[in-house]
Amino acid sequence: MLRVAIYCRLSEEDEFKSEGDDSQSIQNQKNLLTGYAFERGWEIYKIYSDDDWSGLDSDRPEWNEMLRDAKEHRFDVILCKSQSRFTRDMEVVERYLHNLFPIWNIRFIGVADYADTENRGNKKQRQINGLINEWYCEDVSQNIKVVFDKKRRDGIYIGNYATYGLKKDPNNKGKLLIDEPAAEVVRYIFQMYTEGKGTTIIAKDLNEKGIPNPTLYKKLCGETFVNASQKDEHYLWNRTTIRRMLKNKMYLGHMVQGVHRKLSYKSKKQIAVPREEWIVVENTHEAIIDQETFDLVEAMMSTKRRSDGKGEPYSLAGKVRCMDCGSTMTRITPESRKNKKKHKYLRCSLVEKKAGLCTGHYIRLDKLENIVLEHLHTYLKKASDDILKQRLDEFEGKGSVSKDLKTTLRKVEEEIADKNRVVQSLYSDKVAGIITPVQFVEFNDTFGKQIELLMKKKAGLLKKIEEKGDTEKKENVLLEKMKEFRNADKMTTRIAQEFIDFIEIGERNKKEGTQEIRIHWKY
Repeated sequence: MLRVAIYCRLSEEDEFKSEGDDSQSIQNQKNLLTGYAFERGWEIYKIYSDDDWSGLDSDRPEWNEMLRDAKEHRFDVILCKSQSRFTRDMEVVERYLHNLFPIWNIRFIGVADYADTENRGNKKQRQINGLINEWYCEDVSQNIKVVFDKKRRDGIYIGNYATYGLKKDPNNKGKLLIDEPAAEVVRYIFQMYTEGKGTTIIAKDLNEKGIPNPTLYKKLCGETFVNASQKDEHYLWNRTTIRRMLKNKMYLGHMVQGVHRKLSYKSKKQIAVPREEWIVVENTHEAIIDQETFDLVEAMMSTKRRSDGKGEPYSLAGKVRCMDCGSTMTRITPESRKNKKKHKYLRCSLVEKKAGLCTGHYIRLDKLENIVLEHLHTYLKKASDDILKQRLDEFEGKGSVSKDLKTTLRKVEEEIADKNRVVQSLYSDKVAGIITPVQFVEFNDTFGKQIELLMKKKAGLLKKIEEKGDTEKKENVLLEKMKEFRNADKMTTRIAQEFIDFIEIGERNKKEGTQEIRIHWKY
């Protein structure tokens, strides 16, 4: 009596699935195949079943178990509803049906499509079926890709798991909401970075506080999340994770998708997509981080800042240049009797790299920070006073650009309304027979062109007024920053990033004891 292995499979794309552990389609396959075996008096060795698995997937657990049992010849026949239930991969068809199964003395039967490896004349049909099944997968994959891309461009979230700090809306899976406990950690990370803490020290701080990293957090929330890149079994934060979060525009309320794609429809391997090809839809959900903070972090990350070995760059890192050669000044701690307190100094980096091409331009770091802070107080007071004075002048009507624009706009709108009334009057005159239809067309054409020019002028004025409003908003934000830092008693990374473009350091005049310092402000 032949021993038979029955194999059933249902992919996640298949339809007509019922609730419960076994789908209705799987059960139908079992009923069909067991009946087929009993009619022929065959003994059923085992029923193997994979639910929610693609026919291209070689990781199917029951399928692989069946192949191991086939190799050990624990049965004589593999029975499937069709060849496509066994596999949709042409390469797999050739490997098993036409190569290994004959070696293992295993017969394969597909009931619905009459695939039978015992029938030699059936081989070409099996190969054609294999090609058709693979083409089907390719078509389905392409159709799914088109649908997914459409959803991405519509700002609908299609990922299995939400970005850390966000969660799926239970009432609308394509929409994201703020996950407040995780969002607090995100805000804390951004805050620490703007305060000058490096990614290494931020990760260390989070680990010391016992805050679960994103992978562990999802697991604690009951999600069956698997991070393929997770190498640390202790689920610790690391600088790579922190850096990736600091660059993530999802925290601005923008939907960022299409960052990776599969190598092909037959492969699970993901490849990175060039940034310019990412699908970004703005303002799809509530922001965790404001644009100002995000821009500040972006600016800080683009600046090369040397750490002091503890993950903390100094406040002016990346901002100080040699006045003579333009090279960035680097921080050093000279070992000498004169430097018993281990004061840190800045010197021209060209001296270290190519001796003789430039001089040191040495300056003690703490003294420079004090000088810059002193100038900052003066600068912020003057800059804020200038903005406020300009606002006062505009309020009192002294050269107010915004007021002049609005006055001009009002006059243009009145002129448009007057000309529209004239056109209406002309139409009434034509109906009453006061003017001829030919005259009406001529007058109407003349006034129509005038109205068109006025509408263009109106659009230009509205754009200028909008730009002026944006400028005032930026000035308001700037004033708040100035108010916050005008009495600062310590130089910080955030202050440097907010207000300083760069600083130039001249060579010290040893005879006179002077050294030129030029501060270039951002505003």
